[in-house]
Amino acid sequence: MKKSTKIISIILVFFLIIALVVIGRTMIGNHFKKKFSKTPPPGIIVTEVIQKEFSERIETFGTAISNKSKTFKIKKDDLIGELKLKSFVKKGEILIKLKSGNLIAPFNGVLGYTGLTEDIFISDNIFIITLDDNSIIYSDIKIPENYSAFMKKGLPVEAKISSYKNKIFEGEIDFVSSRINADTRSLLSRIKIRNDNLELISGSLLEVDVKFNLRDSLSVPDTSVIIEGEKSFVYKISEDNIANKNEVKIGLRSDKRIEILAGLDEGDIIVAEGLKKVRPKGKIKPISK
Repeated sequence: MKKSTKIISIILVFFLIIALVVIGRTMIGNHFKKKFSKTPPPGIIVTEVIQKEFSERIETFGTAISNKSKTFKIKKDDLIGELKLKSFVKKGEILIKLKSGNLIAPFNGVLGYTGLTEDIFISDNIFIITLDDNSIIYSDIKIPENYSAFMKKGLPVEAKISSYKNKIFEGEIDFVSSRINADTRSLLSRIKIRNDNLELISGSLLEVDVKFNLRDSLSVPDTSVIIEGEKSFVYKISEDNIANKNEVKIGLRSDKRIEILAGLDEGDIIVAEGLKKVRPKGKIKPISK
């Protein structure tokens, strides 16, 4: 009886050891399988290669000039009653009532005083007011001689002023001189900007960008390009979601996008963000941007 009990105990211990070995091997195998298996990285943001307008720019500056401007000299003794001026008048409105005949606005515009003090009187007898039509603003700008070959009427321009730093006023080249100024080595040009909201004021300093060599090119987000020395790459995604490192030739940068001159086609899918999570030839889980 004791002998059979002993045999049973040995058998149980034997099977217990085998079970522990099997369980241990399974746990170790799962650990290494999990550690070294090529599971796809977390979701990667992808996007399409699209067309975008690119252009080169000439940076310059100029002073805002009203579309029309007129100065009036009024005799104090000619006034009827107290002088009151509206900030904006329409053509045909009475500007000032005078004994010699009412002063009528010849065009729509903004009224203002000349002078730097609160006293508008130039002398004891005369004061001056101005009427400016600022619906269109002009500005004369100087273009460096080396850009003269690109200048022509109709080129788009963008302007900024200090009081509206985040706003861009769009316009165009309205006139290009036929001669280079020998003293400044520059080409005089004039820009024209629509100013429907009257935000630009005559006399303001304009920061001007003239856009030239405009073209539509393929483009990608600037976050998608890998720079390695003198070469550039993007991760192009295949139909089975494999990330292939693709060399590209890049051009200009504009509005957080980079011009692609060669290496991609319109509609190609590329990695837009999260480049560090991607392995060459690795499979990804794409998330459209």
